[in-house]
Amino acid sequence: MQHPCTMRKLKLQMQLSLDGFVCGPAGELDWMTWNWDERLNDYVRKITEPVDHILLGRNLAEGFIPHWQNAAAEASADAGTRKLAETPKIVFSIDLDPEDEKVKTWKNTRIEKAGLKSSITSLKQDKGGDLIAYGGVNFVSDLIENRLIDEYHFFYNPVSIGHGKSVFANLSKPLKLKLLDSNSFECGIVVNTYQNDN
Repeated sequence: MQHPCTMRKLKLQMQLSLDGFVCGPAGELDWMTWNWDERLNDYVRKITEPVDHILLGRNLAEGFIPHWQNAAAEASADAGTRKLAETPKIVFSIDLDPEDEKVKTWKNTRIEKAGLKSSITSLKQDKGGDLIAYGGVNFVSDLIENRLIDEYHFFYNPVSIGHGKSVFANLSKPLKLKLLDSNSFECGIVVNTYQNDN
C-alpha cells in the first residue's frame, strides 16, 4: 500500500452552467461552449497527462467510449483524442454485462460491479498515475456524496439555464471546498479548481 501522501488523486472534470447545472431537465447540453481556445485545450492536456485510468458511470460510458474510439481512428486525430481513446477505462455498473456484444466492442475497458467507495479507495491505493472521472449526474453525485474526489475542475460556461440537473442535489451534508485556482479563457469558460476542505 502506498503512503497516504503519495496516493493517486481522483480528479473530476465537469462542465457547469453559471447556475450550477450539468444539463437541462431532459439532459439538454445545447448550451455548452465547445469553441475552446488553445489555452483551455492546453489546460485539459495538463490535467489529463498524468492520468492512467478514466472512471465512468454507465450512462456516459455508452456514448463516451464509442465516440472517442471512432474519433481516434480518424487520420486527423490529435494526441488528446488518442489519449481519451487509449487510456484504460473503468465503468461502474451493476447492470452492464461484460459479454454484451456492444460492451465487448469497448476497447481498454472493464466493468466494475463492486461498491463504488471500496473500489475507488482500493484504486487510489494502487500504484500508478492519477484517475479522472467524467459524469453522469448520478455517478458524479455518488462520488461527491462519498467524498471520493480529491480535485474538482469545474468548467463554468457563460450561460444560466434556469432549470436542470445538479450533481449537488442529493448531498446529505454541506460539501466544503477550498479554491486552489481560477482561470478564465477567451471562449468565455472559467475553470475553478477545488479540493475538499472538511
